[in-house]
Amino acid sequence: MTRARLHRRLIGTALCAALLVGCTPVGPDFVRPNSPVVKEWIEVNSPSVGPSGLTSRSAPVVKWWETFNDPTLNKLVAEAYAQNLDLQVAGARVLQARAQLGIAFGELYPQSQAIGGSIERRQISDNLGPISDVNRIIPLDTEFSTSQVGFDAQWELDVWGQQRRGVQAARSNLALQVANYDDALVTLTGDVAALYVNIRALQESLAVARENIQLQQASADLTQLRFDNGVTTELDVQESTALLNNTKALVPEIESDLQQAKNALAVLLGATPSRMTSLLGNSGRIPSARSNVAVGVPAELLRRRPDVRAAELAAATQSAEVGIAMADLYPQFILSGSIGLQASGGRDLFSAASSTSLANAGVVWNVLNYGRIKNNVRAQDAAYQALIANYQNTVLTAYSEVESAMVAYAQSRKQVGFYENSVTASRKAAQIAVDQYRDGIADYSRILNTQTALLRSQANLIEARQQVSSNLVAVYKGLGGGWQIRQNQEFLPETVLAEMAYRTDWGDLLQQDPTRASLN
Repeated sequence: MTRARLHRRLIGTALCAALLVGCTPVGPDFVRPNSPVVKEWIEVNSPSVGPSGLTSRSAPVVKWWETFNDPTLNKLVAEAYAQNLDLQVAGARVLQARAQLGIAFGELYPQSQAIGGSIERRQISDNLGPISDVNRIIPLDTEFSTSQVGFDAQWELDVWGQQRRGVQAARSNLALQVANYDDALVTLTGDVAALYVNIRALQESLAVARENIQLQQASADLTQLRFDNGVTTELDVQESTALLNNTKALVPEIESDLQQAKNALAVLLGATPSRMTSLLGNSGRIPSARSNVAVGVPAELLRRRPDVRAAELAAATQSAEVGIAMADLYPQFILSGSIGLQASGGRDLFSAASSTSLANAGVVWNVLNYGRIKNNVRAQDAAYQALIANYQNTVLTAYSEVESAMVAYAQSRKQVGFYENSVTASRKAAQIAVDQYRDGIADYSRILNTQTALLRSQANLIEARQQVSSNLVAVYKGLGGGWQIRQNQEFLPETVLAEMAYRTDWGDLLQQDPTRASLN
């Protein structure tokens, strides 16, 4: 068979293989796994709980923190979104996934492409002697040079869809990283709001403790005066002193908790603790939201919560990995070739007679590795099944978190009313006890009991009001709101993007793209 005929046959084989590239990729096509469906929220629709402050008649607000009508909270959330470093880690992973998607697309084309050139000069031993034939002796040229330039390429045809599945996996992974970013943003806004509520509650607790110290100091002074006048015994003095110092001891503990909460908030804001006092001030009240809270219908939850989307996309990514593994069970069709110029010396390198070319079509089939390949497919399929179960569990967890937050919110609102009545009664009782003690018609134990009850009632009221706001934050966080503020925004601050662009040629991957936005 002549060389020309061999080349034509190889090229024909390659073309036949190329026609197979349009075949359906092997492996499963991803379908969203089945998951439980909740039609109504228990807390919203149960007649036994009474007014809960929750309504499903309208969709939850996006910027839910603005419902607290607290400018400081709004500023904190804005700063956290702009500066939080954990969020920047998630944003960098989105950009990494964009680049990885570009790599996957590149695998659809010739995987190996190279332009090369060389010039070689060689000298061999003079002692090798001449070359002789029957008629004459040919002297051996001991010095010679060669030069060449050329282009080589190799292409593994995507007959079984391995590269296409790779693109699917990379595309799903990009959307997964976006969902992870959104989930980090939901967590961030919820944590900032919860910490802010806690800080304001601690500031209120500190004010209440100091108020009670003044009240108890007045009672202690009264007992000392009555003791000095011989009206009462030293027992009243010691009891009042003990109560006063127990209350004073609360102040350092509250101040420590307050500073620790501020430090934690500083981390979320990507700032130093020293900035917190200027941002928060030394006093404030627990923020409260509107009376009616829109929670939407349960069917919207799966679209709103980023962690649910992330669980689905993780399963979609792994589904493509199953197809990639299955493609190894089949033969691989490879085209390779090169064109170039070769010549002895360099003067004739670029003449027409110096051209050279090579075309090759081949098949590689790892038939002896079938056991390992099949077990790899099984391993990938098991990982896929685990992610299906993880998605279903994430859905159940999402429903549970929202329902738990709703019932906690509704019940804590009821507690506030009771504790408000308790504080009013305790304050009045404490005043009556002091008046009766001053008039000599009651002993000091009545003051001790009433002032202890007042402090406890005030602390309980602060805690209940804090729980109302914290549970409402948990409701909104469970509903998955807040991530929408990043839409049409970059995933990293402009200063960071500028630094990355200066360090590395990113092309247009640092900018939002309509085709990528559709992956969100």
